[in-house]
This record gives sequence, C-alpha cells and structure tokens, in this order.
Amino acid sequence: METADHYKFLSIQDAMKCINQKVNITGIIVEFGLPKQSRGTDYYCTLKIIDQSYQTPGMCVNFFAESSKQLPDVVERGDIVQLCNVMVKRHGDEVNAVFNKKFSSFALYNGKDNIDFAPYQVSAKYHPRDVDKRLLAELRKWLLNSQLIQDSYAMLRDINEGLHCNLICKVLHCCKTANQERMMIFVWDGTDLRPNSIIAKLEDEVHNPLPLHPELVPLPRELLCTFPTIGSILRISYDKRIESKHLKLLENDKWVKIVNMHLEVHAGLWHGVLSPSTKLRYIRNDDDLIQQRQRLYEERMSWNLRRMPFWSFPWPSYVTVIDHDAAPLCTLMDVLTHSEVTAKYKCIVRIAAAMPQSAKDFCSQRGIYRMRLTVEDPTARIHAFVYAEDGETLFDGYPSTSILTQKMNSLLGVKPCDDSTVPKCASRNPPWVQVCLKSYYTSKDDIWGSRRYRIFGTKIVVRD
Repeated sequence: METADHYKFLSIQDAMKCINQKVNITGIIVEFGLPKQSRGTDYYCTLKIIDQSYQTPGMCVNFFAESSKQLPDVVERGDIVQLCNVMVKRHGDEVNAVFNKKFSSFALYNGKDNIDFAPYQVSAKYHPRDVDKRLLAELRKWLLNSQLIQDSYAMLRDINEGLHCNLICKVLHCCKTANQERMMIFVWDGTDLRPNSIIAKLEDEVHNPLPLHPELVPLPRELLCTFPTIGSILRISYDKRIESKHLKLLENDKWVKIVNMHLEVHAGLWHGVLSPSTKLRYIRNDDDLIQQRQRLYEERMSWNLRRMPFWSFPWPSYVTVIDHDAAPLCTLMDVLTHSEVTAKYKCIVRIAAAMPQSAKDFCSQRGIYRMRLTVEDPTARIHAFVYAEDGETLFDGYPSTSILTQKMNSLLGVKPCDDSTVPKCASRNPPWVQVCLKSYYTSKDDIWGSRRYRIFGTKIVVRD
C-alpha cells in the first residue's frame, strides 16, 4: 500500500531541489505551446507553471505522449495543473519537470472558478484525492489577490509589420489552402487594419498584378456572406513545423488569445504567421477584454459613418468628388456580399493599382476609355473597371496625356519627381477617396459567377 508521502505535494521551489526524483506539484499555468512531434514517434508540449514559492521565471514541464490528444489541452492562461509522479531534471542552469507517459499523471482545472473543483481534463493514470480541493482553493485565492496573469493584447488596428504581437480575436473560419499543404485561419475583432504602402511598380500590374487576397483561390460567396462586413479580417497561416491538426483550439465563432504571432505584409496585404513559439489560449466569453472589444464594436455600429475606414477619419481626401450621394455608404465586403447582383454603392477606398499604366493607353483605338483599377479598403480588395462614359466623367472628358497622368498619379499616391530622369519611387501611399461603384453581370447563365464592378459618377479633381 502506498504511503502518505506518495500523495505529498511540494511547492515548486522545494520540488526544484529534488533532482532526479519523482515529485507531485500543483501550479498555475502561465505559458503553454502547441503540441509538436518529436524526432521519434511521440508528441510533446511544454507548460510553464508558477506558485506562491516560485513566481519568476516559472518552472517548465515537458510532456510526452503517444498522441497529441493525450497531451494537456489548456483552456486559458491562469488555469491550474496538478502533476503527480513527474521527474525533476537539470539541464545546464535550468531545472525542469518531465511528464513520463508510463507513470506520471495530470489534471487541469479552471483557475478562476472558486466553486467547481472538478478537472476539465485528466490523464489516464490520474486518481482524485481529498487534498486536491484545498490546494486548488489556495492557488485560486492567491492568483486572484496577486493579479499576476496580466498581458497586453493588441487590436488589429494597432499592429505593425515585422513585429510579434499578442491578439485577442474571433475565429471566423479555418480551411485548407489551395495546395492543401496548410491551413488558413480567418480572424476578426471589429477594428480596421492599418493601410500599408504599396511597394510595387505601376508597370508590374500587367504581368504581375497585385493579388486581391492572400489565399490563392477566392473564398466562395456563400462563405463570405457569413463574415462581418465591418472590420478587417486577418489571414493567418502557420509554420511548417506545426501540424494543422494541432490547431483544433481554433474553433469557428470562438474568441481566442494568440500570443507571439509574427506579422508580415505581402503586396500590401496583412498576414499573420503562427510559429512553434506561438501560444494559443482559449478565452471565456465573459472575459473583460472580450467585453471591451464587443463594446467598441457596438459603439462603432451606432455611428452614422460606421462604414467609413478608421484610417480615413475625419474625412477622406478631396481628390475625388461624386454625384451619387443617394447611394448608401458601404464597405467593399458589403459590396461583395450584397444580396442583389446589380446594385449601386458609395465607398471610401484607396486605388492600389491601375491597368493600363500609361495614360496614352487609357482609351482604345476607337477612343473609348477602358481601364481596370485595384480598389481596397480595410475589409477587401477588388477590381473595378472604368469604361466609356464613366471614364469621361472620371477624367472630365479627354484631357491631354500629361493631365491624365497627373490625375491618375493623384489617385495612386505617386509622388511627383522634379527630375524626370529619376525613376518613380516604388513605394506609394494612395489617399482615401470617395467613389461610386455599381455591380453588373456578364453572363445570364452564371449571374453571380460573372458579377463585375464599375466605377461611375466619380470625378478626379486635381487642385494646384
């Protein structure tokens, strides 16, 4: 029969002195990572835990199991793990605990609930004990009073390229990419991503056009119609070292904390990347940070100009004027998901690219305007065509080539160069402008699939 010492739980500080011995520990989880496959056949993950005796930097616990399902599936930072028969090991200057699948056990508990003492996950060899409730109550009380579990989390509108950040966001959708190699994750928090400079030469649009979205194949319309039409949707992929099945934490319509995610910009479009160092954390719906984001979104929805891009406030530039004020102000996601095939809209957008690039080619040989503009706002990027009389309105007739160039440069954010021999700067920051759009279809046999967009009722105004 096992002795009482077998059930004795040590503080983390005391456990770290028991090198090469099996110990029992209960601690608060401050970090947890995605499961990864070892060089052999096992899966592993690491938790970092603290208690009253050892708060900084915390003790790492390495878990090994035959499948990822047998590893701890932590709901939230601040939850509690109870560990039995874990081996304490020293690696250089660090002392860690190792969970052995043959003789160790664990149980996971809610860290905030002071009433429920039932674990939400246990390992195969776990056995409940009367002492558990006392340990849990003590740790929960200490955690509540210490307020140690506090992180800063950015909103989408706050993020910057090239940095790692922590986000709280809502998962809208997860799907395989076109080549079926990776998952693409779509997240949202109700705010607008910061617009990026366009780093591309204008002449590249013919053979290497700006993409409309990071994914190779556009999402089906029926899926887009389930997405919010206000606020940016960030696409996230993951490092090849992470298996897609480990992203089961990211359930649709669930809020999640993403810690230490890398941010990149490709062709002016934001992109997040999960790596092995990224931490995923569930977050409960009553969390204050979720409530804060929902309040901000509800407040935005109460504005008359709620569909105006955040970054265009207090008003877009005066590069264009429109003569169709009756059309509703819409985001481009509103346009893409509109319930009618043919409709008219008023949008505040940036013109990211144009084709053809040279003003002398804006009209056909018959003198008819025909152009394709790449139009973007915080919610989407689309192609909008300029044709015939709509081009006459946009450019105010048929001005000289130099005036046409000047007008298009004002739309595209091309800076004038004093020396014509100096190449135009490849980096552009197009202004926010008002445009009127109308949707139409080109095939009666495939109305939705052949839907296109044209700019109309919009004039470029060049001011000296």
